[in-house]
Amino acid sequence: MKLFLIALLPLLIFSSTCAVAGDAAAGKVKSAMCASCHGVNGISMSPLWPNLAGQKEQYLIKQIKAFRDGTRQDPMMAPMVAALSDTDIENLAAYYSAQ
Repeated sequence: MKLFLIALLPLLIFSSTCAVAGDAAAGKVKSAMCASCHGVNGISMSPLWPNLAGQKEQYLIKQIKAFRDGTRQDPMMAPMVAALSDTDIENLAAYYSAQ
C-alpha cells in the first residue's frame, strides 16, 4: 500500500498543476481590452509593458489573479482586471500562452 501511494504521488502532483485548461478562443475575444498596452497578439509595441504572448499559462493566471486580488499592486492593471472572473483569467492565459 505504501509503495502504491509513493508511485501515485507524482501523478497527483502533475495532474493538479496541469488541471487548468482555459478556452483560448474565449480568451482571444476577452483580450481586446489588453491589446492597447500589450499588443493585438500579446506582443507589446512599447518597452513599458510586457509581452504576454508565449508566457506560461500558470504564470499568467497567478499574476493576473494577484493584480485582481490586490496582492500585486499596479494602478494601471488594477482597474483592467477588477471585473475578471477566474474563468476569464484562465481563458486569457490559455490564449496568450498559445501565441
